[in-house]
Amino acid sequence: MTRDLIREIVLDTETTGLDPLGGDRIVEIGCIELINHIPSGAHFHRYINPGRPMPEEAFRVHGLSDAFLRDKPKYGEVAAEFDAFVGDATLIIHNAAFDIAFLNAEHQRAGRSKLPNTVIDTVELARKVHPGARVSLDALCKHYGIDNSARTLHGALLDSEILAEVYLELIGGRQVGFALTTESIVVESVVVQRVPVRPRPSPLPSRLDAATLEAHTALLKTLGPEPLWHYYEAIEQAAE
Repeated sequence: MTRDLIREIVLDTETTGLDPLGGDRIVEIGCIELINHIPSGAHFHRYINPGRPMPEEAFRVHGLSDAFLRDKPKYGEVAAEFDAFVGDATLIIHNAAFDIAFLNAEHQRAGRSKLPNTVIDTVELARKVHPGARVSLDALCKHYGIDNSARTLHGALLDSEILAEVYLELIGGRQVGFALTTESIVVESVVVQRVPVRPRPSPLPSRLDAATLEAHTALLKTLGPEPLWHYYEAIEQAAE
């Protein structure tokens, strides 16, 4: 039986600020492709020259400076490549209204149409799955035990990778991908038989005989001036 492929793009952007209509621009795009809810290994990642100075507040968030972005392409130079990568896939975005507003504003400046894609906002999804809980990306990572220690600054590609893990947990755990790509999984039962331990025919001696003790002492002398056994012997003697 052939199963239709589900293609999704987990997406994040970094920007110069909060207002796409007031002159703020995208400076980084990171995308991760999921096929049937499993990362395919394909990704899209571009740094973008915003054509305007980087505000200090934004720089403190993502660490992308004017000097770093100066030789990067303008958005219009990567828009076609971005559209080709995304295609008609469903977009998975944390706080989607923010990123979509910026992407549509950039598309229009580049003479392109707004994005027609279906969008899943993981903030809204998380609020349904965990009503009343904090739904920031860091909070969700903590809840699901996802390692985000590398996230010292915001970065579009890194945040997309982390969001992909969070998204899989929100829709039912990582196993959902295997359920969608495997026709059937047969797990054989394993029966564990507990075997009683038989007692020894004769108990171990509580004390070593003289000959054995002498041989043991001679062995200790070959192990250096202060073998570890002397420490335990002293403890045992003090307890008697």
